[in-house]
Amino acid sequence: MASSILIEDELEIPAIQDLEEFRRWATAEDFPETGRIDFVAGRIEVDMSPEELHTHGKPKTELVIVLGERIRSRQLGELYTGRTRVSCPDADVSAEPDIVFISEEALDSGRVRLVPKSGGEEDRYVELEGAPDLIVEIVSDSSVRKDTKRLPKRYWQAGVREFWLVDCRREPLFFRIQQRGESGYEPAPANAESCQYSAVLNAWYKLERKRNERGRWQYTLHTK
Repeated sequence: MASSILIEDELEIPAIQDLEEFRRWATAEDFPETGRIDFVAGRIEVDMSPEELHTHGKPKTELVIVLGERIRSRQLGELYTGRTRVSCPDADVSAEPDIVFISEEALDSGRVRLVPKSGGEEDRYVELEGAPDLIVEIVSDSSVRKDTKRLPKRYWQAGVREFWLVDCRREPLFFRIQQRGESGYEPAPANAESCQYSAVLNAWYKLERKRNERGRWQYTLHTK
């Protein structure tokens, strides 16, 4: 029998055999409250590094503000961020993406299901099961291959309609909207102003940044 794994006296991972066992642990009371822990194709991936403020936290905040306003004003569905767990049994993945959008159609059709908390309290949910309409991952130093290789492959296999990838660690920043192709994600159409089209949100987007008067990065997600 496999034994548990102890990481730096801070995180103990129990013996996990498959996605089902991982999901039970991920929604249990003793699941770690810090770090990001994903299950990708039979492997548990742990990232305990802190979120970088200006290359991760600030662009994520800008995307949440702009996308959230469009989604709310048009009653398109639900936008989630932070530690929102998304599990896709068909793709053998359970992850906590930076941003997740689920349309009303996805919920009504059962393509995505809200998984209730074990206690059964009303309106208490701990997980999303199925294929969201849109997932955003923002690259950090510790997540490059996972965000650019391993997770996109699994999201596509799960049926996620759009995958947005953002990398603000260097200049110029990288922002790409990707839509489903026959065997993977492909770049979305772009116009003459370098805005990219989101079929999920029916809008064009372009992410830019500039330094404010004190030298700190400020991000703007342009939309039209």
